[in-house]
Amino acid sequence: MDGEDRAALLAALRLQLEWGADEALVEAPADRAATAPDPEGARARPARTAGPRALGVPPGVLAAAPPGVLAAAPPGAAAVPRAPPPAATRAAEAAAAARSLEELRAAIANFADSPLRETATNLVFADGVPDSGLMFIGEAPGAEEDRLGKPFVGQSGRLLDRMLASIGLDRRRNVYITNILPWRPPGNRTPTDGEITLFLPFVLRHIALVRPHHLVLLGGVAAKALLRSREGITRLRGRWHAVPVEGLDRPVPALATLHPAYLLRNPAAKREAWADLLLLRRTLEAEGRL
Repeated sequence: MDGEDRAALLAALRLQLEWGADEALVEAPADRAATAPDPEGARARPARTAGPRALGVPPGVLAAAPPGVLAAAPPGAAAVPRAPPPAATRAAEAAAAARSLEELRAAIANFADSPLRETATNLVFADGVPDSGLMFIGEAPGAEEDRLGKPFVGQSGRLLDRMLASIGLDRRRNVYITNILPWRPPGNRTPTDGEITLFLPFVLRHIALVRPHHLVLLGGVAAKALLRSREGITRLRGRWHAVPVEGLDRPVPALATLHPAYLLRNPAAKREAWADLLLLRRTLEAEGRL
């Protein structure tokens, strides 16, 4: 030990004396930098579990998690079951699995995630000619539709039939009709956003299976749902839009117009509806479909 090291050691001892360290507890000082072998202790100590960062837990999640949520499961313990997928996911899976209109109808009938099924009398699936190429989509069944299990058979349905006849169409020959919702909402209320979102995968699959050359969207509910728009029907009506549908090669041309039930409440609006019907007729004639 040279003079500088000796002087530093004496200074360190003097500092310890000043702090009150006036006796030695062991014969030799402990080397804190060395790791002493401890096989027995190593076997006795529990294995260290991975921390939240190693498990991919974002910062801040650990503080919000209930005690024990991120604890490692003991060896042999059963895995915690995952939460079931949300209802919208189950609806999309059920709709995608349908390979025919019959399978789609069965999938909707067996879909138990909507309370509407419990309050309605009958499933209202569709009416008309599926391979006609012209598909009308309304809002939801009313009381008469719920009783008979067919869309547009009440007062608004009779008006729709007269509207179709005015431009040479007939649901028994060249029109196919369905709704956004297959079940009647209680009291004929307007469908909620949640109900529309839940059944939209079934509607889109319905379109994909029918493969129409044109869509006619009756009313604001159908128009806003399929056009993904927040605009009202008075702004959406009167012109052609495009509806992309998974499973089809190209978007389907869609004409938005006023719902017959609205026309019954507001007869003055029939002028706008008539203009929409004439646009539909001109388009079908120009394409040689009428």
